[in-house]
Amino acid sequence: MSYLDYQATTPLALEALAAMLPWLESQHANPHSPHREGRRAKAAVELARDQVAALLPPGGRIAFTSGATEALNWAIKGAAGPITTLATEHAAVLDTAAAEAAQGRDVTILPVGADGIVDSVPSGAGVVAAMLVNNEIGVIQPIAALAEAAHAAGALMLVDAVQGYGRVAIPDTVDLIAISAHKIHGPKGIGALWIRDGVTLAPLLHGGGQEAPGRSGTLSPALCAGFGVAAQLMADRKDQDAAHVDRLWALARDRLGPGWTINGATDPRYHGNLNVRREGLDVNRLMSDLRDIAFSAGSACASGSGRSSHVLRAIGLSETQARSSIRLGFGRYTSETDLADAIDAIGAAAEGQWP
Repeated sequence: MSYLDYQATTPLALEALAAMLPWLESQHANPHSPHREGRRAKAAVELARDQVAALLPPGGRIAFTSGATEALNWAIKGAAGPITTLATEHAAVLDTAAAEAAQGRDVTILPVGADGIVDSVPSGAGVVAAMLVNNEIGVIQPIAALAEAAHAAGALMLVDAVQGYGRVAIPDTVDLIAISAHKIHGPKGIGALWIRDGVTLAPLLHGGGQEAPGRSGTLSPALCAGFGVAAQLMADRKDQDAAHVDRLWALARDRLGPGWTINGATDPRYHGNLNVRREGLDVNRLMSDLRDIAFSAGSACASGSGRSSHVLRAIGLSETQARSSIRLGFGRYTSETDLADAIDAIGAAAEGQWP
């Protein structure tokens, strides 16, 4: 299997797995218990918190969550006032905003240009939510400028940094940051919300209040430990990973050749995401013909909906163009040989659709 779906999830780092195993095999204490074993579990959680925080701005605190979806829901629902977001945001933001709109809250959806970059600025107070790196087309939004405009309007700036955490710099001026472990070679089922000091949110989950910023629920030391080590690896390998991804990006673009069009801006863009289209391509047939290559026709969260990508439609693609697009995601554990072979197979299968 050639795995080219890094935006959906990344392979678990062996170092993260090793950090998790003791807490799954023999160290089972509740990290919120006051006895010795509970304190040991809490120490593992706090070490992970420090490791995750090292890749985030100073002057804030982290609450571990079940994932970025919970973190984004909490940030949006926990903040007061109108909501402003982008047409290309993840469903976790757009659907949460829609649910809040149904309760009478004002929501503004900002358009993006053909390059996928927002072409207007927020003007209403409340919370502004924007993705650092788009999960479908990889473009990087001008978060610093959006944060400046948000603050000028009296709003908080929420960044969905799921795809960019550890890869793309997050401006120090933001107020809320949502991240996820399984997009950085950590385990599924854990994420975090970073909250700037002085910012308060209404709780999303009510209960024991185990996480000081207001999140209730028993934490898993195993998941926290895996997240922490994955974050530490992102810091330690940042330059090495970036250089490798740049080589893969260049290889993939050269290997695809003419006939394919890149969706969204090529700069600024995270190079581990290559979203391309080919006129008349039957993507379902392509995926059926290439079952030993894992790639995507869009966000995994929208698969099975029957809808074409809202991101591709937002950048001006027609329904036909959106349905003729594929997303190739690669990274740390993708070899150049494996990617080249997969690209060649994709190209040959695409060519084979025309007699």
